[in-house]
Amino acid sequence: MSVEIRPATDAEMGDFRQVATDALMVAPGTYPPEAILAIRPQMTLCAFEEGRVATSYAVWPLKMRFNGGALPVAGITFVGTRPTSRRKGYLRQIVSKHLEMLHEKGGPSVAALYASQASIYQRYGYGIVSTHHRYTAAPCDLLFAHPAGDGLPTGRLRELADDETDVLKALYLDFVQARTGYLHRGSATWKSGVLWQASPNEHLYKVVYEEGGRPLGYVIYSLKGEKRPRGEPWQKIEITDLVWLTPQAYRALWCHFSGAGLVFEITWRCVPQDDPLPHLLLEPRRLNMRAGDGLLARVVDVPGAMQQRRYDESGQLAFEVTDALCPWNAGRWQLETADDRVLVERTSRPPELIISIDTLAMLLFGQISPSEAVRMGRAVTPEGCDLAKWDRIMRTRHKAFCPDFF
Repeated sequence: MSVEIRPATDAEMGDFRQVATDALMVAPGTYPPEAILAIRPQMTLCAFEEGRVATSYAVWPLKMRFNGGALPVAGITFVGTRPTSRRKGYLRQIVSKHLEMLHEKGGPSVAALYASQASIYQRYGYGIVSTHHRYTAAPCDLLFAHPAGDGLPTGRLRELADDETDVLKALYLDFVQARTGYLHRGSATWKSGVLWQASPNEHLYKVVYEEGGRPLGYVIYSLKGEKRPRGEPWQKIEITDLVWLTPQAYRALWCHFSGAGLVFEITWRCVPQDDPLPHLLLEPRRLNMRAGDGLLARVVDVPGAMQQRRYDESGQLAFEVTDALCPWNAGRWQLETADDRVLVERTSRPPELIISIDTLAMLLFGQISPSEAVRMGRAVTPEGCDLAKWDRIMRTRHKAFCPDFF
């Protein structure tokens, strides 16, 4: 059966939304219903079978922090296929065409997504570039290993009013400046993301920590009641965003939850891999911490992606990339960093490292180091390669993380 790969028209958007929502089958309250309505026809690239949408696919134009740099990103969203159209290779055709289009028009140099199954997208050269943790704890278990001494919070906590979102935005900008993976949030991202109230039966709190009137951190969370045995705590807290500029602010925000006597459970579903709480608590196993794959990223253009990142070490690296889906990426490259200058160009130098395109994404986002990639078998290096130099140049200041689902 012939298939046509193209954007949907205005008249076909109803069909697009039906395929996308049926395929995802997410629980009510998972994302705002307006999100899919914000997708315009020019943001889509679909497979059509006999004039009907067989596979849906859309792209958000995003910008992401990249170890101190700003990275335009194609945020892939609302991907789905009709049950009768599966196993026909439609998604591969869409992904291939989209990557070619991005390459031909000069960017974005990276595509990113959250996957229902990582195995689907790793076949197309996506690498898992962040690990997300999850905490589930009772307030009484938020006991610190060092409850007294220097560094204790001396400021105050207060609840922000609805017209004080500028406080949140300023703190967020400061917090993410040197990080990797965090989005540049516009008003719509704030409203449909961490400030979205999924149910009228829960209350959204925005709590800020201040010292001398200066905001140094915030936490956003929802509070709701659940049916519980009589006499037991019946409230539940769900954290959606936590930002801190000092250790004192971080500690104060968690101490805020430790006194919630009517709460039986505190959940934070999307936690950065390098979050400090497990290293601070008296009994960290009470966090019931779980880990899973987070953000996936695909390098569309090697020099374009690498030159938009910041590097804290000067030096030169010669490497070879393998990429079956995007042949323009394959071959030998040289990275040269010096202060704020970054240059990536073709080279005839023998490679110090041979890597696949998905492993390159993992190195760029700091998910693994070059020496770890070699030990894992994700990279090959000749004898005598200075892996310590590679580790220094490719190191990121923080582990990659993106709290906003798109």
